[in-house]
Amino acid sequence: MPELPRRTLLSAIGLTAAAGAATTRHATAASAARGASVRPSADADGKVRALLARMTLEEKLGQLQQLPWSWDLNPGSGSTRDVEDAARAGRLGSVLSVFGAKTTNELQRIAVEESRLGIPLLFGLDVIHGFWTNFPIPLAQASSFDPRVARTDAETSAREARSNGVHWAFAPMMDVTREPRWGRVAEGSGEDPYLTSRFAAAKIEGYQGSGYADKRTLAACAKHFVAYGGAEGGRDYNTVDVSESRLRNLHLPPFKAAVEAGAATVMASFNTISGVPAHANAHTLTGILKKEWGFDGFVVSDYAGVRELIAHGFAEDGADAARLALNAGVDMEMTSTELRTHGRKLLRAGRIDRRRVDDAVRRVLRLKHALGLFDDPYVDEDKAIDGPTARSRAAARTAAARSMVLLKNDDGLLPLKRSVGSIAVVGPFGDSGDLLGTWAVPQSARRYPSVTVLDAVREAAPGAKVTYARGVGPRGRDVTGIGAAVAAAKAADVTVAVVGEPPAMSGEAASRSDISLPGAQEELITALAATGKPFVVVLVNGRPLTIGGWLGSAPAVLEAWHPGTEAGHAVADVLFGTVNPGGKLPVSFPRTVGQIPVHYNHESTGRPYTAGNAYTSTYLDLPPTPQFPFGFGLSYTTFELGAPKLSRGSVAARALGRGDTVEVSVPVRNTGPREGDEVVQLYVRDVAASITQPVRRLRGFRRVTLRPGDATTVRLPLGKDDLGFWSNETTGEFRLEKGTFELYVGTDSTAKAELTLTVT
Repeated sequence: MPELPRRTLLSAIGLTAAAGAATTRHATAASAARGASVRPSADADGKVRALLARMTLEEKLGQLQQLPWSWDLNPGSGSTRDVEDAARAGRLGSVLSVFGAKTTNELQRIAVEESRLGIPLLFGLDVIHGFWTNFPIPLAQASSFDPRVARTDAETSAREARSNGVHWAFAPMMDVTREPRWGRVAEGSGEDPYLTSRFAAAKIEGYQGSGYADKRTLAACAKHFVAYGGAEGGRDYNTVDVSESRLRNLHLPPFKAAVEAGAATVMASFNTISGVPAHANAHTLTGILKKEWGFDGFVVSDYAGVRELIAHGFAEDGADAARLALNAGVDMEMTSTELRTHGRKLLRAGRIDRRRVDDAVRRVLRLKHALGLFDDPYVDEDKAIDGPTARSRAAARTAAARSMVLLKNDDGLLPLKRSVGSIAVVGPFGDSGDLLGTWAVPQSARRYPSVTVLDAVREAAPGAKVTYARGVGPRGRDVTGIGAAVAAAKAADVTVAVVGEPPAMSGEAASRSDISLPGAQEELITALAATGKPFVVVLVNGRPLTIGGWLGSAPAVLEAWHPGTEAGHAVADVLFGTVNPGGKLPVSFPRTVGQIPVHYNHESTGRPYTAGNAYTSTYLDLPPTPQFPFGFGLSYTTFELGAPKLSRGSVAARALGRGDTVEVSVPVRNTGPREGDEVVQLYVRDVAASITQPVRRLRGFRRVTLRPGDATTVRLPLGKDDLGFWSNETTGEFRLEKGTFELYVGTDSTAKAELTLTVT
């Protein structure tokens, strides 16, 4: 065979378009094998076909409709009456934001016993990081670099929610984002597609278990499809202009992982994608999701997303919006009613196709069969879980502590000694029960607030004198309380300052142009530093913050995020060393908002940053690097990584295309005085490619626990998906090119230990 050019495309190494299709089929087959137990049997498929043949057009359109339940109105009035009437008429497929065994059973009874065909309802709820028991926010969970944390959250949430009549969770959110101003960064796993993919798959497997007909599981919803995290200016619902290669390499991988994990449903996103709203984007919804990936679940719109096609300037009116959304691939309409209202007229005019309507209805009915709703649509009201249990609280506490990141610890101030004589707890969140984070179920937040840091510190150090002074509020500019906080700090041996964002300042519709500490909280930290007494800053927040203004004056900083129900206990566990922090940042922390976007996996320029050279990609007033890089996190002990090794220095592209891998191994030793966790991270750089590649990409990680003096060897495989990339063609060509790859192994994204792999 003659020598090929150095930049060799997929087709040139034997992975032709047909082979690429075979790879897709293989992935789909693998997905089917994993998800077989959560899909309807052949017998159920036959029942769906028979039922579909009996349905009127109005009943079919009704199955594609989801209406919201209102907790602010009495049953039988307002939107609740709309839900009941639609269920009774057999013109409703799903109800949004409803739970409670008694309430859901009554609604289900109306649908099953009073409608003509008795088709059960599907009840959906935003179960994002807990139902009664709130785990840390998803961004925090990603900090654990341990997908088991997400899986445990999902398993616990599913048990609690399903027992209360919920069938379907609108989670996980897998929007990769480089925008800390965007409030919904709190709901995702940060800036890296590989990390996000791992956590998305784990959470889906946790929700759905071995089969969601099991009444301890939920159907999952992969959202938001797609590129929502690229919103311009960090403003929610905003425009996204993205190339095909960036769409496929950055935004789509977590969704592909979700489909392969067997996700039951997918939710369309609010944004446009290069000028086409996601709710009317046939390329993504049908071309990629349903045809290329073989997704056989259903696509639900986001809240009124179909109607919003009019505001986008993409649809002329409601009928046009319904046509565009259905034809593009949306199967169920949430809250707006354009398809149900205009469907008959559209069908008669030939603007929608009956086969497409039947396809959408079939997808919805199949999920209802898979959930077992045709066999047993009700829940046992006597077995409904009515609050957190000791088991669920313990799991949430472990998850929260495992998700915390130690950012700074000068002179080993932490962990605190339990024998300390006096502790001052200060700050607006020191005695706050509002640390659950965004998207806590409102009834849960009211009934089961967070354990406060103040209460937990008192419990952890029973012999200490513990005082509290609020100092400042979470948002306002009132500084009159700072004097009391300073006095408390001066009188104490050590101070714990709990500062950050209220949960309402992150999440949906919570974008910020200034991501520093709100209000007068920085003034509080400055005043504490002026006392000369030791103090620890605990951050509770839903996004990366700009903390450079006060970071230098704080001896120790712990990133706790919004930790959930067991917030206080988890914080105390880390402060006093019951848990040695091992979390790592899943997002880069900018020095100022003027740096945004600042992320580790950026592409190189023709003049990459060189310190001291103004004619490279930099700023006049600060370096372009982040305050804290992706993957960063300290420990109370120390670790030493030995020289990494490759199982072989070169590998044939053909072999990788057939599923072969190479292995990177690295020895890790705990060289410090206490047991702790380290996260070994593997990054890849394609030295030269036909499309400019990121300067490095995370392609493997493993969190290990080691006692003092103990060692282990971490082994991380690399395969075709880790070394290849997607081209700019809309047909979706995956390229595995031969050449040189630099591999970096370390404990954050600035890892220096380097290996070279040659793909031939």
